[in-house]
Amino acid sequence: MDPNLYNIFLGIAAAFLVASLFIIGWRIVVGPNSLDRVLGNDAFTASLQCVLALYICWTIDTTVVNAMIVIALLGFIASLSVARFRRRDDIS
Repeated sequence: MDPNLYNIFLGIAAAFLVASLFIIGWRIVVGPNSLDRVLGNDAFTASLQCVLALYICWTIDTTVVNAMIVIALLGFIASLSVARFRRRDDIS
C-alpha cells in the first residue's frame, strides 16, 4: 500500500475519532440523567482505546498496549460498579 494513501486513511480515522470524542464529551457533561453519563464514560474509554490503536497503526510502536489493557480494565470495573450501586434518578 502506498504510504501516502495509508496516512490519508489514518488521518481520516483520526478526524472521526476526534469528532466522536467531542460528541461523547458533550453527552457526559449535558446528559439528562446519570445513566447517560455512565454510558458516555463507557463510550469515552472505548474511544480512547481506539485512539491508542490508531497511534499504534500510525507509529508501529506497541509500547502503549499495556496502557490499552489498563484502560479496558478500568472501564469495565467502572461500568460494573456503577451498574451495581446505581440508584434511580428522581423523576420530576
